Amino acid sequence: MLNALRQCTRRLMSTTAQPYPYSNAAIIPPPPATPATEPLKAGKGLMAYLTQRLLTPEKAALLARFGRRHPQRILPGSVLQVNAGHAPTSFTGVLLSIRRRGADTSILLRNIINRTGVEVQYFVCSPHVKDIKVLNRAGAKGTEGRAGTRMRRAKLFYLRDSPDKMTAISAGMRK
Repeated sequence: MLNALRQCTRRLMSTTAQPYPYSNAAIIPPPPATPATEPLKAGKGLMAYLTQRLLTPEKAALLARFGRRHPQRILPGSVLQVNAGHAPTSFTGVLLSIRRRGADTSILLRNIINRTGVEVQYFVCSPHVKDIKVLNRAGAKGTEGRAGTRMRRAKLFYLRDSPDKMTAISAGMRK
């Protein structure tokens, strides 16, 4: 038994010094040196992609209003109107939730259209979103002036089950 263990150890040590004994297909050759291609010379590389992904100052200011510490922050329970560049061009609804993920921050709006609940999710920094207007602001601690009632939850998904509460929130917006 001890002799078999020594032979196994010797065999393992011998394979480390030798090349891979099973197949040459497993050996990966080094990549060939290639000159810079035309798309890279034309600026279609990583930097061109990153400059497209950078936020414009307008989008950065809009994104900051959905942050936690902005003095004019937009809270769940507010009534918002989002103007988009594609159909439907405008959507008004109660802000149910804010999903904060940096540049991928999204908001969820809900409205009742023809007695049917409609929810739309918008990415704040999307190029399709042109403008977000606050029609009725949900109140917060220490806010004064024309503000609605303060919501006690960060996600207002319970409004899906009680449409009369949601219409009471947006009742001041009906003309």
